[in-house]
Amino acid sequence: IVSPQGYGKNDYIETKKPVVIVTAPGPGSGKLSVCLSQFYHDHKQGINSGYAKFETFPIWNLPLKHPVNVAYEAATVDLADFNLIDPHHLEAYNKISVNYNRDVEAFPILKNIIMKITGSKNSYYNSPTDMGVNRAGFGIIDDEGTKTAARQEIIRRFFRHNLEFAIGSGTKEEFDRAETIMESAGVKPEDRPVVLPARSAAEECKEKGKGNKGYFCGAAIELQDGSIITGKNSTLMHAASSAVINVIKHLAGIDDAVHILKPEIMSDLSRLKKEILSLSSESLNLDEILVALSISAHTDNNAKRALSKLKELRGRELHSTHLPTPGDEAGLRKLGINFTTDAIPSSSLFFNI
Repeated sequence: IVSPQGYGKNDYIETKKPVVIVTAPGPGSGKLSVCLSQFYHDHKQGINSGYAKFETFPIWNLPLKHPVNVAYEAATVDLADFNLIDPHHLEAYNKISVNYNRDVEAFPILKNIIMKITGSKNSYYNSPTDMGVNRAGFGIIDDEGTKTAARQEIIRRFFRHNLEFAIGSGTKEEFDRAETIMESAGVKPEDRPVVLPARSAAEECKEKGKGNKGYFCGAAIELQDGSIITGKNSTLMHAASSAVINVIKHLAGIDDAVHILKPEIMSDLSRLKKEILSLSSESLNLDEILVALSISAHTDNNAKRALSKLKELRGRELHSTHLPTPGDEAGLRKLGINFTTDAIPSSSLFFNI
């Protein structure tokens, strides 16, 4: 590796600035390899360069089982990362610091590479923690608030893996690991405030004989003040669509009995889906409802007022009982709503083999 046939085969990238940032889309994308290659070429040319890693998680000076560090494990379930006490740091300094398995396992090899490149008998890093530039822990001024937010993130990650497993893009092992991490943090799905209201909305939908084609779906959104607004599916619209419409009417102070979507527009969209596009359901997803709302706002003052409240939904939390359609998911992402789902199938065409 440390030879003309190894790093020497890579192109040397000439730089002019004293500090160069190497970034990439995600893990395993070659950032460290590029740094070490440059490191090798620099030393061959007599340039005494070095490198450090800017890495936020896990946070080295928080406890191993702090919810923020556990949330990192929940966020990297697909990589099978896990946190541990950095044994190299403990041996070198007799101080406890938190790191993760891949860095700890690779450090002895990395240390030898550094010593071989520099020609020194000692590495300027004694542990993977030494390599990291991380001040995030010092920025926490409300530890309890941070713990609460981290626990909610752990639950959101569990629901994400539940969804991915349901649609076949994730594995049972990833789902099980996400569930184990959630349980180790002392939380459960129902600790997410919008989960039970969404499920109750679905039950109410069934009890009242509403829904669409035998499917009874519920959705719930939590607002900034902690209030929760629900929505149910119908032949007219999906549960997520209903919840968003109910929320913006609430925020705009519009009575629940007032219709803000023009009936003729809704009728035309439904007819387009069923009669022209030959889709199986004319019920409108969130993306379609947003289009209907924007058109209605052109001639209806209530719709215009409600439309202006959509920007207040950014960063809010939503849970739905059933799998969101691509149109629902696209609409929620555009609005900046953090959403989770129980991933119950909402179509007889759904299979998971």
